[in-house]
Amino acid sequence: MIIRELCLENFTKVPQALQAGIERIELCDNLAVGGTTPSYGVIQEAAEYVVESKTTLAVMIHPRGGNFVYNSHELKIIETDTLKAVEAGAQNIVFGALTTDNKIDSDALETVSIAAQGLPITFHMAFDEITDQKEAIDQLVEFGIDKILMHGGPLDQPLDTDKIKSLIDYAQGKINIIIGGGVNAENFEELAQLTGTNYVHGTKIINL
Repeated sequence: MIIRELCLENFTKVPQALQAGIERIELCDNLAVGGTTPSYGVIQEAAEYVVESKTTLAVMIHPRGGNFVYNSHELKIIETDTLKAVEAGAQNIVFGALTTDNKIDSDALETVSIAAQGLPITFHMAFDEITDQKEAIDQLVEFGIDKILMHGGPLDQPLDTDKIKSLIDYAQGKINIIIGGGVNAENFEELAQLTGTNYVHGTKIINL
């Protein structure tokens, strides 16, 4: 079975998504800058709406647009936002942080892992900027991260199915890989088959 994760901006289309039978929702704000943390009220309303459904609610933690290198002030914001997302009813947390040399920011990830209080965490497309991705997979597995969202390269290029397939083979099922970026209702089945994943992600993963 392919798990479809629909990326939604705010609450507006949550009812339609549930009616369409979507398996996962990634809730965020400001898609124009790649997605930022939604408000407490939005998370709470979405969480209450999905609670009796089979849909999983994942919440993006990203304090601003731009890169994924955070200073100490931003990390405090991220920690508080994660705690509040859990309090509001998030079922999964979506987060990614890098060092200035494009490696995983272990300190930031540890902060979020603690704040998430045991909820599954997806490391988002910041992963595509990492140089040694096999080493990064090993690190994320060790951290207990549940999933990685990746495109395989720059978003202005097609999904790199060969690269993603090789990383999925390397991961050996220790961590789930979600494919995103140009993945939609028309092509997700073919792309899932080419890469070997059961998880697909996008703003148009279903037709609303």
